[in-house]
Amino acid sequence: MTMSKRVLIVDDAMLMRRMIADTLMDGGWEIVGEARDGEEAVALYLETRPDVVTMDIVMPGTDGLYALTTILQHDPEAKVVVVSALNQTKLISEAIRKGAQDFIAKPFLPEQLQETVETAAIAGTAV
Repeated sequence: MTMSKRVLIVDDAMLMRRMIADTLMDGGWEIVGEARDGEEAVALYLETRPDVVTMDIVMPGTDGLYALTTILQHDPEAKVVVVSALNQTKLISEAIRKGAQDFIAKPFLPEQLQETVETAAIAGTAV
C-alpha cells in the first residue's frame, strides 16, 4: 500500500517549522503547508487535506487545542500529532483527550519525529 505522505506543519516559530519540515522531507513526506497559528492551521487543513498534521499547542492568537478540535469537527478522521514542549503536560493530555493521535516533545530526535508521524498516518486506516 503506497501512501501519499502529505503533512501540514503548525508552529508559531519559523525555525521549528523548518526543522520539522526538513526532518519529514528526509523521510519522504511532502509538506503541503505551514501555519503560524490555529486559525491558519484550520484553513490550510481544509484546503490541503493532509495525511497528518504536526500541531504546536501554545501559539499566539488561536492555539493548537482550538485548531485540533476544529479540524476534528470538520474531519473526524484527521490525524494530528502534537509537537510541544514537555512542560505543557496538562495541555498535551487535554489534546490527546480531544483526539490527537500522539505527542512528541520538543526538542525531538529526527528519527523519533519521523516514526511518530508515520505511526499516526497508519493508525486508523484499516477499519
